[in-house]
Amino acid sequence: MPKNTHTRGHSRALTKRHKIAIAGVATLGAAAVAFTAIPGGQTTTSEAAAAPGQVAYSSEQLGALRSGVSEQLATDSLQSRAIEAKEKAAARALAKSKAEAAAEKKAAEAAAKKKADRERKAKEAASRSAKRVQVKPVAAKTYANNLDGWIREALDIMDAKGIPGTYNGLYRNIMRESSGNPNAINGWDINAINGTPSIGLLQVIKPTFDAYHVSGTPWSQYDPVANITAAANYAADKYGSIDNVNSAY
Repeated sequence: MPKNTHTRGHSRALTKRHKIAIAGVATLGAAAVAFTAIPGGQTTTSEAAAAPGQVAYSSEQLGALRSGVSEQLATDSLQSRAIEAKEKAAARALAKSKAEAAAEKKAAEAAAKKKADRERKAKEAASRSAKRVQVKPVAAKTYANNLDGWIREALDIMDAKGIPGTYNGLYRNIMRESSGNPNAINGWDINAINGTPSIGLLQVIKPTFDAYHVSGTPWSQYDPVANITAAANYAADKYGSIDNVNSAY
């Protein structure tokens, strides 16, 4: 650590001042030795004349001089300590400032690292997304345009809507009601007499079809799938399932 040249210079100045003060005290002491007192505290004219160049000082003057020198030394010492205290305070402030600057720099570096990590992860995620193989859309399920296909399509719709029924229950009732003909019409029963003939695979009258029509199917009694699902929905409400129907319903 570099030495404080200001303090050393100040110390040399004090030493020089001290030497001057001590020399003055020594001179006063020598003058006091040459001082001759007579009764009454008076110095004779002949003695004063016999010692040209010598100055006589009283004990009070010597005491005052010594006191002044001591006070000066004390003042200089206090000033020296004050300067030293200021220098130490300045050094502590500088050290604190450096520590705070280092902490701020460290925090800034940490924040920059976090930001860089976030940006890197975002780029990696974007890259993975771009490379991800596109999922091929599932082809729509197709059904044969015949009784088997109509029953299977109706069963899938019923399953999605929560309508109970099996292939066997549907097929058995269809064959009894229409023999599998989607355009079959009953023109002789009471429904026909009342103007609402039974139509389609499961011989559904118009009011029943409208009340139990299943969304997603055509609004036509002649449509095979719409006819099957509406009849199965009605049977589920009245009998628990189309499987429970074994005669006209």
